Amino acid sequence: MEPTKQSVPREAIDAYNLFIHGNIDRRAFLDRVKKVAVSSAAAAAIVDQLMPNYAAAQQVSPTDPRIKTERATVPSPNGNGKISGLLVRPAAAGTNRMPAILVVHENRGLNPHIEDIARRLALENFMTFAPDTLTSLGGYPGDDVKGGELFGKVDRAKMGEDLYAAAVWLKNRPDSNGRLGATGFCFGGGIANTLAVRMGADIHAIAPYYGGAPPTADVPKIKAAVLVHHGGEDARLVAAWPEYDKAMTAAGIIHEGHIYPGAVHGFNNDATPERYNKAAADQAWKSTIAWFNKYVRATT
Repeated sequence: MEPTKQSVPREAIDAYNLFIHGNIDRRAFLDRVKKVAVSSAAAAAIVDQLMPNYAAAQQVSPTDPRIKTERATVPSPNGNGKISGLLVRPAAAGTNRMPAILVVHENRGLNPHIEDIARRLALENFMTFAPDTLTSLGGYPGDDVKGGELFGKVDRAKMGEDLYAAAVWLKNRPDSNGRLGATGFCFGGGIANTLAVRMGADIHAIAPYYGGAPPTADVPKIKAAVLVHHGGEDARLVAAWPEYDKAMTAAGIIHEGHIYPGAVHGFNNDATPERYNKAAADQAWKSTIAWFNKYVRATT
């Protein structure tokens, strides 16, 4: 008989989010879980349920015959020298030039969930590249906790240059048609916003998930169509959204913002089922694909 699944209190989910964002250490995370659990065994069960399960969440196999994947390395002379990642194309595309989407991970490196997102987007007939900002330290270590620790050791300015180099490389590949979009999650969502500021008309659309907005003074530099996703329970980012919305409206930027009631930070990540909100994730994914089809795939 399988053990009964332990109910996960909201306080434990909040503690997990603080932990993975580096706001508290592992000991503090465990202490907070213990305070809301009925026993040590229950606390251990809660921690286990909060940890990602990438195998269970995988939607598109790396060997799916509908896609072609390869590891690619991009020169980054202004960053850490190079950045590697997963490049995915629809198998049916052949030699046709395609619109491209950069997929930027959270603050733990290129883990299996983000690779799966890249494959999912390829099934929507986009070429995708998911770079790994931990390349200079050997790449994602196979564990999110260790990945988070490594992430904090990479120079943030150089990391930004690496991601910019990846975006430019993807846009200018010979099998790209020159139309570029970007999506990202948490840290990656903030990067999508940053790239929109930096690249201007060279990027056509972005879809940041629970990412930090750019400085208000920089918003008029954006020429991309912007689709923002936030969980309704993600208080800090929800509170910051109206200012970003107002600045984009004033600048005449095509944009939409969606706040999903009851959803927490990380609601799209089906590898962390206690944060995952299927209704919100499905709705956000549907609108993201429609957004990219309209503003990245379109040529008029």
